[in-house]
Amino acid sequence: MPSLPRFDHRCLDALPGDPRTDTASRQVHGALWSRVQPTPVAAPRLLAFSRPLARELGLDAALFADPATAEVLAGNRLWPGMDPYAANYGGHQFGHWAGQLGDGRAIVLGELRRPDGTLVELQLKGAGPTAYSRAGDGRAVLRSSIREFLCSEAMHWLGVPTTRALSLCATGDAVVRDMFYDGNPQAEPGAVVCRVAASFLRFGNFELPASRGDVALLRQLTDFTLTQFFADLGPPGKTGYAALLQEVARRTARLIAHWQAIGFVHGVMNTDNLSMLGLTIDYGPYGWIDDFDLGWTPNTTDAQMRRYAFGNQPGIGRWNVERLGEALLPLFDGDEAPVHAAVEQYRATYAEAATQRFAAKLGLTFDAARGDGALLQQCLDWLAAQETDMTLFFRALSRVVVLDAPPATLPAAVRAAFYRAVPEAHVAAGIAWLRRWWQRARQEARGPAELARAMDAANPKFVLRNWLAQEAIDAAHGGDLGKVQRLLEVLERPFDDQPQHDDLAQKRPDWARDKPGCSALSCSS
Repeated sequence: MPSLPRFDHRCLDALPGDPRTDTASRQVHGALWSRVQPTPVAAPRLLAFSRPLARELGLDAALFADPATAEVLAGNRLWPGMDPYAANYGGHQFGHWAGQLGDGRAIVLGELRRPDGTLVELQLKGAGPTAYSRAGDGRAVLRSSIREFLCSEAMHWLGVPTTRALSLCATGDAVVRDMFYDGNPQAEPGAVVCRVAASFLRFGNFELPASRGDVALLRQLTDFTLTQFFADLGPPGKTGYAALLQEVARRTARLIAHWQAIGFVHGVMNTDNLSMLGLTIDYGPYGWIDDFDLGWTPNTTDAQMRRYAFGNQPGIGRWNVERLGEALLPLFDGDEAPVHAAVEQYRATYAEAATQRFAAKLGLTFDAARGDGALLQQCLDWLAAQETDMTLFFRALSRVVVLDAPPATLPAAVRAAFYRAVPEAHVAAGIAWLRRWWQRARQEARGPAELARAMDAANPKFVLRNWLAQEAIDAAHGGDLGKVQRLLEVLERPFDDQPQHDDLAQKRPDWARDKPGCSALSCSS
C-alpha cells in the first residue's frame, strides 16, 4: 500500500475563520476562510494526472491506481490530516468593485508537505458549494476542467509561473450550464481538477477586509503573508509592507511580460484572479493568440469593452497593483508614497522584462544604441498588419538566422505563418525587416548555430492552441481521452522539435475560426 502524504494547516492555524461550517450563501465578516466539506459525487473516476507533478509532491504513481485516490481527488473522501476550507476574498471585476466573492467552487483540502519539506496547497475545483457560491452549485464541467488541467501544466513547462494541476476526475454527475449566457442551458458531464500552489492568496484577499474597514484583519493577513512567503523582505511593519508591495509588483510585471512573449491571454484579469505570489491562476476564458492581434480577447463577456484584450494586459496589471496598494493604505497610515513606488516598480520591471523576453525571441542581447527598440517595434507592427501566426513566425526565425546571407525573398517558413494571402507590399516590408534583423543578429557574439538554439529555447513550437484543446474536449466527451493524454505529454517539451507531433504545431484551421471553444469562451464552467 503506497504511503499517504502528510498535511499541515498554516492558514487555519494562524488566521481567523468562520465559526459556521454550512454552505448557506452569506456575507462572512471578521474571517478569512470557512470550513466546508466537499460534496460527494456519483461515480468518481480518475481521467488523467500529471506524473511529473506527482513525483515532485512525493506521491507514488501506484497511489493513482488505487480507486480510493479518485475518491479523494473528486471530493468523496479525505486523506488523514486534510481539513477542507474555502477562502474569503473580494475583488474588482471588469473595473468595478464587486464586494465579497470568495471560493465559490474551490475547496482547499490542506497543505501537503513535499519531500523537500516545503508546503503546497491542494485545492479541488468543482467539488461542490461553499459559503461563497452565492447562486452557484460549486461544480465544474468537463470542458473547462480539461482546459484548466492541460493549460496549468503547459504553462509550467513553458517556464511561466503558474498554479499546477495534479489530476482530472470525472464525477458521473451532470452539470447544467448556459455556456454563452444565451438562454440555452445544457446538461454537461461534471469534473473536478485538483490544483496545486504554494498559496492561492489573491489581491482580493486583501481588498475585502480593507473595504470593510477591518484594519486588524488586514494587518493579520499581511503579516502572515510576509512571514510565510516573503520572509526575506524583513519583519512586519511599514518597511516590510512596502517591500512586500514592491515585490508583488515586480512578480506581477514579470509574469505578464512572460504572457505577452508567448501570446497568452488570461481573459479575466480581475483583482480576485491576480496572485500575490506572481502565479497565473484561475484558467477560465483564457486563450492563445493565433494571429498577432493586440485587440483580441477570448472572453465573450468582454467582447464589447475588450478590457482584458491581449494588448491591454500590461496596463491592467499595473491597474491591479494600484488597487492592491490602495487596499494596503491603512497599513501605511494613509501615506500613498509606497503605493506610487510600487506602481513605478511595476512599470520599470515590465518594460525591462518584456524587452528582454522579446529580444531573446529575436536572438538579440538588447542594445538600444544599436536601434534594437525600433527593430523590435517594427517587427510587432509588421505582425499586426496582416493575420500572421505569432508562434509560427517566431519559431521560424531560427531557420532564417542560420542562412549564409540575408534573405532576398520571404522564407517559406515565415510565409507559412500567414492566415490569408497578403499584399506584395507587406511581403516586401517583411523581407526588408528580416534583412535588417539578420544583419543585426550577425553582430552578436554567438555564432548563427548557437543563436538558433537559443532562439528555439525562447520560442516554443508547441502551445495549447484553443482548437487543440477543443479537439481534446470533443474527443473526451465521446469517451476518448487519448488526445488529452497526448497533449499533456507533448506540452511537457514545448521547445523540442518532436517532429512526430508536427500536426500539433499547425496554425489554426479555417473550421476553428468561429467555432465556440476555439474563437471565444465564456466565464461559464
